[in-house]
Amino acid sequence: MKFGSFKIDGVETYGVESSNSVLPVSESFGQTYPNLLAAISSEMTQEMEFKNSVPLRKVEFLPPIPNPKKIICAGLNYNKVYPIDVPIPVAPGHPVVFTRFSDSFVGNGAALHLPSGEAANTYDYEGEIVAVIGKLMWRVSEGEAKNHIFGYSIMNEGSVRGHQKHSIHAGKNFYRSGSWGPWIVPVSDAQAISDMRLETHVNGSLRQSTYGNQMLFSLKRILSYLSHLYPLSPGDVIATGSPEGSGGSLLPPNFLVSGDTVTVSVSSLGTLTNRVG
Repeated sequence: MKFGSFKIDGVETYGVESSNSVLPVSESFGQTYPNLLAAISSEMTQEMEFKNSVPLRKVEFLPPIPNPKKIICAGLNYNKVYPIDVPIPVAPGHPVVFTRFSDSFVGNGAALHLPSGEAANTYDYEGEIVAVIGKLMWRVSEGEAKNHIFGYSIMNEGSVRGHQKHSIHAGKNFYRSGSWGPWIVPVSDAQAISDMRLETHVNGSLRQSTYGNQMLFSLKRILSYLSHLYPLSPGDVIATGSPEGSGGSLLPPNFLVSGDTVTVSVSSLGTLTNRVG
């Protein structure tokens, strides 16, 4: 089963995938649990009631959790080859994390906003595997972490490299610069994250390819670390980092321009596709 949020005829709702269509939740279920976050928080996703199916062509995807409490991203979580004229970062001794705003993301199929002015010259793609929290996490051990994950999704954690030199926050929070979705796949229906294969294509050309087992810090390590900083709530989004092959890591750099199409695929999760507007 795959869960997502979307608009149908301009009305925001949520539901599940069903054979090239979606099954939106019924009106009565939606009144009780007005969004996917509410259904996850109440542990009611397996009790959903549905309307008739709607073809995918009539659906406008939103991020699966349109307004999570937290979006937390891990950085420097894969070994990478860096250009010879760029200082090689020291391998971190603990997870490196930063936060993003929900309005810096769009859903599957929506246009990515090319930043204006000088920022447009260093706009980059970053394919990532995402975990979505299902149960409150507070000071949880690595061994217990998996019990708090609802499921997994896909992210293009778009970044403006030039502004990262100003601050990580600036480079990572341009309006509608990233995307995630289209679905959240529950842990029970997904591969183990260590076995997931992630690939990023730009205009059909393979740019990134890795497996989850290549992360420097495992998801359970990241989640345990974060849970000792602050509570993680149902619906919180945790991005696990991007591998080698982003445009800024190439010589010469190969950044995104208007009209480019970015596709991020993760085995057992699906495919996320967006065009740069």
